[in-house]
Amino acid sequence: MSNFIFSLNATIPIFLVMVLGWILMRLGLFNQNFNAVADRYVFKVALPILLFVDIATADIYDIFTWKFVIFCIIVTTIMFMGTWGLANLWMKDKSMVGAFSQAAVRGSGAILGIAFVENIYGGAGCAPLMIIAAIPLYNIYSVIILSFGSKDRKSGKGLLKTTLKNIITNPIIIGILLGMPFAFLRISIPEIPLKALSSVANTATPLALLMVGAEFEGKKAVKKIKPTAVATFVKLVLLPVLILPVAYVLGFRNSEMVSILILAGSPTTVSCYIMAKNMGNDEVLTSSIVVCATLLSSVSLTGWVFVLRCLGAI
Repeated sequence: MSNFIFSLNATIPIFLVMVLGWILMRLGLFNQNFNAVADRYVFKVALPILLFVDIATADIYDIFTWKFVIFCIIVTTIMFMGTWGLANLWMKDKSMVGAFSQAAVRGSGAILGIAFVENIYGGAGCAPLMIIAAIPLYNIYSVIILSFGSKDRKSGKGLLKTTLKNIITNPIIIGILLGMPFAFLRISIPEIPLKALSSVANTATPLALLMVGAEFEGKKAVKKIKPTAVATFVKLVLLPVLILPVAYVLGFRNSEMVSILILAGSPTTVSCYIMAKNMGNDEVLTSSIVVCATLLSSVSLTGWVFVLRCLGAI
Protein backbone atom coordinates (compact mmCIF):
# COMPACT_ATOMS: atom_id res chain seq x y z
CA MET A 1 0.00 0.00 0.00
CA SER A 2 2.85 2.42 0.78
CA ASN A 3 4.27 1.96 -2.73
CA PHE A 4 0.86 2.63 -4.25
CA ILE A 5 0.43 5.78 -2.16
CA PHE A 6 3.90 6.98 -3.18
CA SER A 7 3.14 6.43 -6.87
CA LEU A 8 -0.11 8.36 -6.50
CA ASN A 9 1.75 11.18 -4.74
CA ALA A 10 4.29 11.24 -7.57
CA THR A 11 1.85 11.26 -10.49
CA ILE A 12 -1.57 12.62 -9.48
CA PRO A 13 -0.25 16.12 -8.52
CA ILE A 14 1.37 16.30 -11.98
CA PHE A 15 -1.93 15.41 -13.60
CA LEU A 16 -3.78 18.00 -11.47
CA VAL A 17 -1.40 20.78 -12.60
CA MET A 18 -2.22 19.85 -16.21
CA VAL A 19 -5.93 20.08 -15.37
CA LEU A 20 -5.33 23.52 -13.84
CA GLY A 21 -3.67 24.67 -17.07
CA TRP A 22 -6.69 23.48 -19.06
CA ILE A 23 -9.06 25.34 -16.71
CA LEU A 24 -7.04 28.58 -16.82
CA MET A 25 -7.04 28.46 -20.62
CA ARG A 26 -10.83 28.06 -20.69
CA LEU A 27 -11.25 30.92 -18.20
CA GLY A 28 -9.21 33.21 -20.45
CA LEU A 29 -6.34 33.71 -18.00
CA PHE A 30 -4.03 32.04 -20.53
CA ASN A 31 -4.05 32.77 -24.26
CA GLN A 32 -2.17 31.59 -27.33
CA ASN A 33 0.39 34.40 -27.18
CA PHE A 34 1.24 33.66 -23.55
CA ASN A 35 1.44 29.93 -24.29
CA ALA A 36 3.86 30.50 -27.18
CA VAL A 37 6.17 32.63 -25.03
CA ALA A 38 5.97 30.17 -22.13
CA ASP A 39 6.80 27.24 -24.42
CA ARG A 40 9.93 29.02 -25.68
CA TYR A 41 10.96 29.98 -22.15
CA VAL A 42 10.67 26.41 -20.88
CA PHE A 43 12.46 24.94 -23.89
CA LYS A 44 15.30 27.47 -24.13
CA VAL A 45 15.83 28.51 -20.50
CA ALA A 46 14.11 26.63 -17.69
CA LEU A 47 14.54 22.99 -18.79
CA PRO A 48 18.22 23.39 -19.76
CA ILE A 49 18.96 25.02 -16.40
CA LEU A 50 17.02 22.29 -14.57
CA LEU A 51 19.12 19.54 -16.16
CA PHE A 52 22.33 21.54 -15.67
CA VAL A 53 21.65 21.87 -11.93
CA ASP A 54 20.61 18.20 -11.56
CA ILE A 55 23.78 16.93 -13.20
CA ALA A 56 26.23 19.55 -11.91
CA THR A 57 25.26 18.85 -8.30
CA ALA A 58 25.26 15.04 -8.58
CA ASP A 59 27.96 13.07 -6.77
CA ILE A 60 28.53 10.20 -9.18
CA TYR A 61 31.93 8.77 -8.24
CA ASP A 62 30.68 6.70 -5.32
CA ILE A 63 28.22 4.88 -7.59
CA PHE A 64 30.01 4.88 -10.96
CA THR A 65 30.15 1.50 -12.72
CA TRP A 66 30.83 0.99 -16.41
CA LYS A 67 28.50 -2.01 -16.53
CA PHE A 68 25.52 0.11 -15.47
CA VAL A 69 26.45 3.05 -17.72
CA ILE A 70 26.91 0.84 -20.81
CA PHE A 71 23.64 -0.97 -20.09
CA CYS A 72 21.74 2.35 -19.89
CA ILE A 73 23.33 3.56 -23.13
CA ILE A 74 22.52 0.35 -25.03
CA VAL A 75 18.96 0.15 -23.69
CA THR A 76 18.25 3.80 -24.52
CA THR A 77 19.55 3.34 -28.07
CA ILE A 78 17.52 0.18 -28.67
CA MET A 79 14.34 1.73 -27.22
CA PHE A 80 14.50 4.82 -29.42
CA MET A 81 15.70 3.26 -32.66
CA GLY A 82 13.50 0.17 -32.34
CA THR A 83 10.34 2.14 -31.62
CA TRP A 84 11.10 4.64 -34.38
CA GLY A 85 11.71 1.87 -36.91
CA LEU A 86 8.51 0.00 -35.99
CA ALA A 87 6.48 3.23 -36.00
CA ASN A 88 7.64 3.98 -39.54
CA LEU A 89 6.43 0.55 -40.62
CA TRP A 90 3.16 0.57 -38.66
CA MET A 91 1.84 4.13 -38.91
CA LYS A 92 0.14 5.14 -42.13
CA ASP A 93 0.07 8.82 -41.17
CA LYS A 94 3.79 9.64 -41.29
CA SER A 95 3.19 13.09 -39.78
CA MET A 96 2.65 11.39 -36.41
CA VAL A 97 5.73 9.13 -36.48
CA GLY A 98 8.14 11.58 -34.83
CA ALA A 99 5.79 12.59 -32.02
CA PHE A 100 4.70 8.98 -31.42
CA SER A 101 8.24 7.58 -31.37
CA GLN A 102 9.55 10.18 -28.92
CA ALA A 103 6.57 10.04 -26.56
CA ALA A 104 6.45 6.22 -26.53
CA VAL A 105 10.03 6.03 -25.24
CA ARG A 106 11.10 9.20 -23.46
CA GLY A 107 10.22 9.02 -19.77
CA SER A 108 10.59 11.31 -16.76
CA GLY A 109 14.05 10.05 -15.86
CA ALA A 110 15.49 13.35 -14.67
CA ILE A 111 12.39 14.51 -12.79
CA LEU A 112 11.02 11.26 -11.36
CA GLY A 113 14.14 9.11 -11.16
CA ILE A 114 15.91 10.65 -8.15
CA ALA A 115 12.66 11.18 -6.22
CA PHE A 116 11.61 7.56 -6.75
CA VAL A 117 14.96 6.08 -5.66
CA GLU A 118 15.21 8.42 -2.65
CA ASN A 119 11.74 7.39 -1.49
CA ILE A 120 12.69 3.70 -1.45
CA TYR A 121 16.34 3.85 -0.31
CA GLY A 122 16.68 7.24 1.40
CA GLY A 123 19.30 8.40 -1.11
CA ALA A 124 19.67 9.08 -4.82
CA GLY A 125 21.63 5.86 -5.41
CA CYS A 126 22.32 5.22 -9.10
CA ALA A 127 19.68 7.64 -10.39
CA PRO A 128 22.17 10.49 -11.15
CA LEU A 129 24.38 8.01 -13.01
CA MET A 130 21.39 6.87 -15.06
CA ILE A 131 20.61 10.53 -15.85
CA ILE A 132 24.16 11.17 -17.07
CA ALA A 133 24.22 7.95 -19.13
CA ALA A 134 20.76 8.13 -20.68
CA ILE A 135 19.30 11.66 -20.64
CA PRO A 136 21.81 13.16 -23.13
CA LEU A 137 20.93 10.32 -25.52
CA TYR A 138 17.22 10.92 -24.85
CA ASN A 139 17.64 14.42 -26.23
CA ILE A 140 20.00 13.58 -29.09
CA TYR A 141 17.75 10.77 -30.35
CA SER A 142 14.66 12.94 -29.87
CA VAL A 143 16.19 15.70 -31.97
CA ILE A 144 17.04 13.21 -34.73
CA ILE A 145 13.56 11.65 -34.71
CA LEU A 146 11.74 14.98 -34.52
CA SER A 147 13.92 16.47 -37.28
CA PHE A 148 12.89 13.65 -39.60
CA GLY A 149 9.25 14.02 -38.52
CA SER A 150 9.08 17.81 -38.77
CA LYS A 151 6.39 19.44 -40.90
CA ASP A 152 9.16 21.56 -42.45
CA ARG A 153 11.47 18.60 -43.06
CA LYS A 154 14.12 18.98 -45.75
CA SER A 155 15.71 16.14 -47.68
CA GLY A 156 19.18 14.80 -48.42
CA LYS A 157 22.08 16.94 -47.26
CA GLY A 158 19.67 19.62 -46.12
CA LEU A 159 18.05 17.22 -43.66
CA LEU A 160 21.43 16.03 -42.35
CA LYS A 161 22.63 19.60 -41.91
CA THR A 162 19.41 20.60 -40.15
CA THR A 163 19.54 17.57 -37.83
CA LEU A 164 23.16 18.23 -36.84
CA LYS A 165 22.36 21.89 -36.26
CA ASN A 166 19.37 20.95 -34.09
CA ILE A 167 21.57 18.63 -31.99
CA ILE A 168 24.38 21.14 -31.55
CA THR A 169 22.09 24.07 -30.77
CA ASN A 170 19.49 22.19 -28.72
CA PRO A 171 19.28 24.08 -25.40
CA ILE A 172 18.53 20.93 -23.38
CA ILE A 173 21.58 19.11 -24.74
CA ILE A 174 23.71 22.18 -24.06
CA GLY A 175 22.45 22.29 -20.47
CA ILE A 176 23.37 18.63 -19.94
CA LEU A 177 26.83 18.99 -21.48
CA LEU A 178 27.59 22.09 -19.41
CA GLY A 179 26.65 20.25 -16.23
CA MET A 180 28.82 17.19 -16.84
CA PRO A 181 32.24 18.83 -16.15
CA PHE A 182 30.94 20.06 -12.79
CA ALA A 183 29.88 16.50 -11.89
CA PHE A 184 32.98 14.68 -13.12
CA LEU A 185 35.49 17.26 -11.86
CA ARG A 186 33.56 17.82 -8.64
CA ILE A 187 33.40 21.56 -9.16
CA SER A 188 31.16 23.20 -6.57
CA ILE A 189 28.84 25.96 -7.68
CA PRO A 190 28.88 28.90 -5.22
CA GLU A 191 25.75 29.16 -3.10
CA ILE A 192 24.43 32.46 -4.50
CA PRO A 193 24.46 31.50 -8.23
CA LEU A 194 23.27 27.99 -7.34
CA LYS A 195 20.23 29.38 -5.55
CA ALA A 196 19.50 31.68 -8.48
CA LEU A 197 19.82 28.83 -10.98
CA SER A 198 17.70 26.56 -8.80
CA SER A 199 14.96 29.19 -8.64
CA VAL A 200 14.80 29.30 -12.44
CA ALA A 201 15.03 25.50 -12.67
CA ASN A 202 12.06 25.16 -10.31
CA THR A 203 9.85 26.96 -12.83
CA ALA A 204 10.44 24.40 -15.59
CA THR A 205 8.21 21.52 -14.59
CA PRO A 206 5.12 23.40 -13.31
CA LEU A 207 5.08 25.82 -16.24
CA ALA A 208 5.56 23.02 -18.77
CA LEU A 209 2.72 21.05 -17.17
CA LEU A 210 0.44 24.08 -17.25
CA MET A 211 1.18 24.49 -20.97
CA VAL A 212 0.38 20.83 -21.68
CA GLY A 213 -2.99 21.28 -19.99
CA ALA A 214 -3.67 24.69 -21.54
CA GLU A 215 -3.07 23.45 -25.08
CA PHE A 216 -4.70 20.05 -24.65
CA GLU A 217 -7.52 19.80 -27.19
CA GLY A 218 -9.85 17.00 -26.19
CA LYS A 219 -11.70 16.69 -29.50
CA LYS A 220 -8.48 16.42 -31.50
CA ALA A 221 -6.93 14.06 -28.96
CA VAL A 222 -9.92 11.69 -29.12
CA LYS A 223 -9.37 11.37 -32.87
CA LYS A 224 -5.87 10.10 -32.06
CA ILE A 225 -6.87 7.73 -29.28
CA LYS A 226 -5.40 4.65 -31.02
CA PRO A 227 -1.80 5.93 -31.30
CA THR A 228 -2.15 7.44 -27.81
CA ALA A 229 -3.18 4.08 -26.35
CA VAL A 230 -0.44 2.19 -28.20
CA ALA A 231 2.27 4.66 -27.14
CA THR A 232 1.09 4.53 -23.52
CA PHE A 233 1.14 0.72 -23.57
CA VAL A 234 4.66 0.71 -25.04
CA LYS A 235 5.90 3.21 -22.45
CA LEU A 236 4.37 1.73 -19.31
CA VAL A 237 4.16 -1.99 -20.10
CA LEU A 238 6.02 -3.27 -23.16
CA LEU A 239 9.40 -1.63 -22.56
CA PRO A 240 9.60 -2.77 -18.89
CA VAL A 241 8.55 -6.30 -19.92
CA LEU A 242 11.43 -6.43 -22.39
CA ILE A 243 14.11 -4.63 -20.33
CA LEU A 244 13.62 -5.55 -16.66
CA PRO A 245 14.17 -9.33 -17.12
CA VAL A 246 17.45 -8.64 -18.93
CA ALA A 247 18.55 -6.29 -16.14
CA TYR A 248 17.63 -8.94 -13.54
CA VAL A 249 19.63 -11.66 -15.32
CA LEU A 250 22.63 -9.32 -15.59
CA GLY A 251 22.59 -8.91 -11.81
CA PHE A 252 21.37 -5.36 -11.34
CA ARG A 253 19.74 -4.89 -7.95
CA ASN A 254 18.40 -2.26 -5.55
CA SER A 255 18.91 1.35 -6.68
CA GLU A 256 20.33 0.15 -10.01
CA MET A 257 17.17 -1.82 -10.74
CA VAL A 258 14.87 1.03 -9.64
CA SER A 259 16.82 3.42 -11.89
CA ILE A 260 16.40 0.99 -14.79
CA LEU A 261 12.67 0.78 -14.02
CA ILE A 262 12.47 4.58 -14.29
CA LEU A 263 14.48 4.46 -17.52
CA ALA A 264 12.12 1.91 -19.06
CA GLY A 265 8.72 2.47 -17.46
CA SER A 266 8.34 6.03 -16.16
CA PRO A 267 5.53 8.14 -17.67
CA THR A 268 6.19 10.22 -20.76
CA THR A 269 8.01 13.39 -19.76
CA VAL A 270 6.44 16.80 -20.32
CA SER A 271 9.57 17.93 -22.20
CA CYS A 272 8.39 15.68 -25.07
CA TYR A 273 5.55 18.11 -25.64
CA ILE A 274 7.82 21.15 -25.47
CA MET A 275 10.30 19.67 -27.98
CA ALA A 276 7.61 18.32 -30.33
CA LYS A 277 5.91 21.70 -30.55
CA ASN A 278 9.14 23.65 -30.95
CA MET A 279 10.37 21.30 -33.71
CA GLY A 280 7.23 21.23 -35.85
CA ASN A 281 5.83 17.84 -34.82
CA ASP A 282 2.38 16.68 -33.66
CA GLU A 283 1.96 18.39 -30.29
CA VAL A 284 -1.69 17.27 -29.95
CA LEU A 285 -0.71 13.60 -30.06
CA THR A 286 2.21 14.27 -27.73
CA SER A 287 0.11 16.06 -25.11
CA SER A 288 -2.48 13.27 -25.28
CA ILE A 289 0.22 10.65 -24.59
CA VAL A 290 1.70 12.72 -21.74
CA VAL A 291 -1.70 13.04 -20.05
CA CYS A 292 -2.64 9.37 -20.52
CA ALA A 293 0.75 7.96 -19.46
CA THR A 294 0.94 10.22 -16.41
CA LEU A 295 -2.53 9.20 -15.23
CA LEU A 296 -1.94 5.44 -15.65
CA SER A 297 1.65 5.35 -14.39
CA SER A 298 0.60 5.37 -10.74
CA VAL A 299 -0.88 1.91 -11.34
CA SER A 300 1.85 0.56 -13.63
CA LEU A 301 4.81 1.72 -11.51
CA THR A 302 3.20 0.32 -8.38
CA GLY A 303 2.78 -3.01 -10.17
CA TRP A 304 6.40 -3.09 -11.30
CA VAL A 305 7.70 -2.20 -7.83
CA PHE A 306 5.60 -5.04 -6.40
CA VAL A 307 6.94 -7.53 -8.96
CA LEU A 308 10.55 -6.50 -8.39
CA ARG A 309 10.18 -6.75 -4.62
CA CYS A 310 8.66 -10.22 -4.94
CA LEU A 311 11.74 -11.22 -6.99
CA GLY A 312 14.10 -9.73 -4.38
CA ALA A 313 15.48 -7.29 -6.92
CA ILE A 314 14.80 -4.18 -4.83
